[in-house]
Amino acid sequence: MPRLFLIRIRALLCLLATICTATATAKLAIDLDERSRREIAERIAPIGRVCEAGQLCAKNAFTAVKSDNGTRSGEQVVSQFCSACHTTGLLNAPKIGDGAAWSKYMQAAGGFNQMLTNAINGIGAMPPKGTCMDCSDIEIQSAIEHMSGLKP
Repeated sequence: MPRLFLIRIRALLCLLATICTATATAKLAIDLDERSRREIAERIAPIGRVCEAGQLCAKNAFTAVKSDNGTRSGEQVVSQFCSACHTTGLLNAPKIGDGAAWSKYMQAAGGFNQMLTNAINGIGAMPPKGTCMDCSDIEIQSAIEHMSGLKP
């Protein structure tokens, strides 16, 4: 009796597998008009595209520009980009104003310039330039000076 049951179950599973395979590989016969095809293409189209300098599409591209057209102060950079981690010491980030912790980081890096290079390139849990991808190296240096009180 159990053997007959297993044979029937196996046959049923084979039948289900065949039906699933046939259904999955069957071509759907839906005839869409041109308007429907165009609307579907618009809905699934990418939101944007990457365009490199020199390509035809680059001539119409917008360029991101700083709104103040100048270098931001260390305080501005820190308040906008650095404070999330450096206010609380998140993931062992040296806290703003903790000169001893910053001195320790500077010594471990081998000096202020190497600490600045680490901040620009990213180190440990800190991504390159923290989270300020449009900051200049001078702005990153100003931010470190503001947070640490250290100078190069």
